[in-house]
Amino acid sequence: MTSATSKLICPACRAGRVRIFYEALSAPVNSVRLVSSREEAVGFPTGDVRLGFCHECGFIYNTAFERRLVEYSSRCEESQGFSPFFRAWHEDLAQRLIDRHSLYGKKIIEIGCGKGEFLALLCGLGGNEGIGFDPAYVPERITRQAASRIKFLPEFYGEKDSELNTDFLCCKMTLEHIADTADFAEMVHRSLRKSPDARVFFQVPNVCRVLEEEAFWDIYYEHCSYFSPGSLARLFGKVGFDVLTVGREYRDQYLTIEARVGNGTPCPFAAEDDVASLETLVKTFASRVPRQIAQWRKRLEGYRAKGVKTVVWGAGSKGVTFLSTLNVTGAVEFVVDINPNMSGHYLAKSGTEIVGPSFLRDYRPDVVIVMNPVYQKEIVGDLARYGLSPEVISTS
Repeated sequence: MTSATSKLICPACRAGRVRIFYEALSAPVNSVRLVSSREEAVGFPTGDVRLGFCHECGFIYNTAFERRLVEYSSRCEESQGFSPFFRAWHEDLAQRLIDRHSLYGKKIIEIGCGKGEFLALLCGLGGNEGIGFDPAYVPERITRQAASRIKFLPEFYGEKDSELNTDFLCCKMTLEHIADTADFAEMVHRSLRKSPDARVFFQVPNVCRVLEEEAFWDIYYEHCSYFSPGSLARLFGKVGFDVLTVGREYRDQYLTIEARVGNGTPCPFAAEDDVASLETLVKTFASRVPRQIAQWRKRLEGYRAKGVKTVVWGAGSKGVTFLSTLNVTGAVEFVVDINPNMSGHYLAKSGTEIVGPSFLRDYRPDVVIVMNPVYQKEIVGDLARYGLSPEVISTS
């Protein structure tokens, strides 16, 4: 579907050229919140996703988003740090930032620090001091040595924190959860007025990959804001930052931006000139995704009919959205995750039980569907260690 409305104002550039192009109704409002029973999971609260595309700046957002529906608390489990592949990349990213910005003996703030893993890397590798903000922080998840360098505040970052001096402010996988996008970016810029030499680093999902791959499993309620390289750079320039670099990470799944407090000096990145290419992807996305959903649904229905034991590997947001969207009852009995904190819980809406990898030793699945292809090699290795060789297929 594609529809125009004069009532929608882009929260990134504040222009009124927004068109709704995709709908996913009754989506779980939390996809990383731990759910203790199947009954609670099946009856989990839902909300609607209606993605709007701004033809002025290329920003994409959920026009139907209601912040009051989403919970951010210690009941949320978003950590990817139990994967060796992720940990290696995370440490490499931290070291690159430390080297590039000379982060040795400096003061660092992280907005949306989660369980504190990345901030602990930045502070541990560079001998820095840190302050982390996140209502989902859990004290028991960080080592005593790391905690000695960091002050964690289980709350949201705001203008009240402008008295804090910092050399480096980072914000990973958080901006996509912010509905008032420009307001938030402006607040961050203002909050650094006492740190005029500070550098900032933000990381968000890459919407270009989602659109290109018809990755319906990567569109979920908590993510109310979706960025391309151009819309990300334009946002930061508009609110007063001088953009230094825009990049892609994690096999193009993430976008990163590095900037400094400034006056919004125009940056000559070719990546900013992407509105026309985004328009093309957006125009066909709504027609391509139903075909993708139908193909996966047919495959799962076929497995069910033949009695093929199928599991999904990845109990995070991708797995939640994949199974709740397909809604093929009885096709997938279990979803696997390497994060032990998820085991024994259930996926929102589908009610699928989460198990650890060792469960598969006795269950012996015939097919394993991998939600994130970056982990496929790692997963195949885990399966082999349990003496298993099922068919392993990836969503993309």
